[in-house]
Amino acid sequence: MARRRRNDSSSSEDEEERERRKTNLDLEGTSREDDKDSDPERRKSRRDDLASERKSRRDSDDRRSDGIERKSWKGEKPQRDDAGDDKRNARKRGRDSESDKIRGRESGDEEEEEGEYRAREDGRKEDRERDGRKERPIDRERERDDRRDRERERDDRRDRERERDGRRNRGRDRDDRRDRERERGHVENGDRRDRDRRHDENADRYKSSKNERSETVDLKTKGDGNVAVDPVANMGRSGGVYIPPFKLARMLKEIEDKSSLEYQRMTWDALRKSINGLVNKVNATNIKNIIPELFAENLIRGRGLFCRSCMKSQMASPGFTDVFAALVSVVNTKFPEVGDLLLRRIILQLQRAYKRNDKPQLLAAVKFIAHLVNQQIVHELIALELLTLLLEKPTDDSVEVAVGFVTECGSLLQDLSPRGLHGIFERFRGILHEGEIDKRVQFLIEGLFALRKAKFQGYPAVRPELDLVEQEDQLTHEVSLLDEINAENTLDIFRPDPQFVENEKKYEDLKKQILGEDSDEEADSDLASDSDSGDNDEDEDDDDEEDEEQMKIKDETETNLVNLRRTIYLTIMSSVDFEEAGHKLLKIKLEPGQEMELCIMLLECCSQERTYLRYYGLLGQRFCMINRIHQENFEKCFVQQYSMIHRLETNKLRNVAKFFAHLLGTDALPWHVLAYIRLTEEDTTSSSRIFIKILFQELSEHLGIRLLNERLTDPGMQDSFESIFPKDNPKNTRFAINFFTSIGLGGITENLREYLKNMPRLIMQQQKAVPESDSESDSSGSGSDSDGSGSSSSESSESESDRDNRRKKRRN
Repeated sequence: MARRRRNDSSSSEDEEERERRKTNLDLEGTSREDDKDSDPERRKSRRDDLASERKSRRDSDDRRSDGIERKSWKGEKPQRDDAGDDKRNARKRGRDSESDKIRGRESGDEEEEEGEYRAREDGRKEDRERDGRKERPIDRERERDDRRDRERERDDRRDRERERDGRRNRGRDRDDRRDRERERGHVENGDRRDRDRRHDENADRYKSSKNERSETVDLKTKGDGNVAVDPVANMGRSGGVYIPPFKLARMLKEIEDKSSLEYQRMTWDALRKSINGLVNKVNATNIKNIIPELFAENLIRGRGLFCRSCMKSQMASPGFTDVFAALVSVVNTKFPEVGDLLLRRIILQLQRAYKRNDKPQLLAAVKFIAHLVNQQIVHELIALELLTLLLEKPTDDSVEVAVGFVTECGSLLQDLSPRGLHGIFERFRGILHEGEIDKRVQFLIEGLFALRKAKFQGYPAVRPELDLVEQEDQLTHEVSLLDEINAENTLDIFRPDPQFVENEKKYEDLKKQILGEDSDEEADSDLASDSDSGDNDEDEDDDDEEDEEQMKIKDETETNLVNLRRTIYLTIMSSVDFEEAGHKLLKIKLEPGQEMELCIMLLECCSQERTYLRYYGLLGQRFCMINRIHQENFEKCFVQQYSMIHRLETNKLRNVAKFFAHLLGTDALPWHVLAYIRLTEEDTTSSSRIFIKILFQELSEHLGIRLLNERLTDPGMQDSFESIFPKDNPKNTRFAINFFTSIGLGGITENLREYLKNMPRLIMQQQKAVPESDSESDSSGSGSDSDGSGSSSSESSESESDRDNRRKKRRN
């Protein structure tokens, strides 16, 4: 169809082109004829013919356009394009211009105006058509914008509907919540009303009992005027209400019936407050002062209160767990049932926290048990049992708790149960190799292995200030985690005691026995009787008065000595340098015989340090230079320390050896003190050899090997050094040479080596000298010389046997 339309349009265009050419030829022919013939009528007739032909052509064009439009209305799309329209408009303009020319020639100015009007109309038509073509894409954009606006409006409408539905749903939820709260409020109000009703009933019951009690008191007063009214009944109950201490003391004094319920309740409240206060304020410095105050309270009656207070305080401040354990250890020595009750409650708390996965409570209970094991209140088997339970099914939390437990009590378990601790660490190693736990917990296990390698340094079992109980006095409980435990919670609640007065008297006697109040009272009574007898005898014997005045008080408790040592210790520790310490120590007034205490304290302070401090050596040197008495005292200290050197630890032994090496190197201590050292295999131990090694190595560092050798080879001091460099026996000589060579000081044994080399020749000379002495001496002398020859022969045989042994070693 489209191809046919194109053919039709092309054929129509060809016909129009032929007609236009014909009209042009006709116009040329007419113009020529007009030029030949100028008759106006003929020209007019021709003009009419041309007009009619032109009209017929227009009608044909209109019919053709109407046919095209009809086809478009029927559904067929007209094949019209802008190029065709331009051609048609150009033809029309051409025809119009030709007609205008013809009319202009004929009609003149009128026809020219009409042609101009038509040209304007045609231009307007062209402009309208051009505007129409331009408006087509603009209409498409408008339709697209309208479509977008409609979509936006639809989306906005949907959003508004969603918001409206959300507000409606929130309103419903708020109404439901308000209804639930209103119902809950009704229930709470009902419960509150029930409580108020019960309170009113109890108040009425209390008022009725109070009235009955007042009536009985009135009856008693009517019967006997000496009976007083009960002050507690008039002042009210004390349970749950704060009463000032002075008022409480006054109320207790006013109560005459000590076995009454009100008095027992008031004493119970006072006991609870006192125990809580003492437990809450205990620490490492004041624990020795808190313990007598705690024993002054009735711990048998308040053992439940004491255990509950200890557990609450330890839960609130786990850093003071070792302090609470030390407090319990002291109480356990006098009242084992208190320690057993506390242990059972802690185990119950541990089991409850383990089942509920309550990590903070579990950590607190485990730490408390660890320090109870350290204080030996409970047997160490419970520690291994607890670790086995925690590591049976390891999780991050259980392994972390087990690591903390081993950190706290590993030092004690390493001493008491090394095999059990080794098994626990093997389990830790297995967990670490499995790698199923968190990285943080793995790092904790690795830190625990490093701590074990360092022998739990920094985590001692018991701190020195908390070591309050001797091992023989401590009572150890054996409890298992699998036992059925009764916490006895009823001990925390007040209950009247029908034998209250008798039990209080029994505890008073027990308290006096524990605190030693009987001995103090007896001593006071003895002093009072002595003073009375002395007053009576004053007038009789004046000589006795003079003797008493001359008598001196002897300090049998050594209190003054302890105070002196404390003063010396604090002075040494608080001084900045040795000069300040020496100046302060010289100001201390020492009684005759107390100079030794100064040297002993200085040596003990030096041995307690982790590493040797030159401060103590300079201080000891200063005292030796100032007074010869201190020099002699340090010499005695040297002999005493060397005699008990096997009792010292390695760290203390090293500090003591370096201290005396400093004194010897600075000539503050005479070198003849070395005569107390005998360097033989039989006379030395491992500790004494370490002491001698550190001593001579420090001397070589102070003086140098050359100067040290000169000092040791001094002819005037050979008698003092004979025990260090023995020459009595080749065996001892070789031991001394080997000892100094092994410690790197073989240079000081040159003389000893020469003596050992020349020893066979000396023996031969002695043997040659023996017969000469035999010929010149008497029979008695011959006997003695024969003994000497026998000894020399034995020595020569020993030397020959030594030579044989050497040869065998070389052959081997």
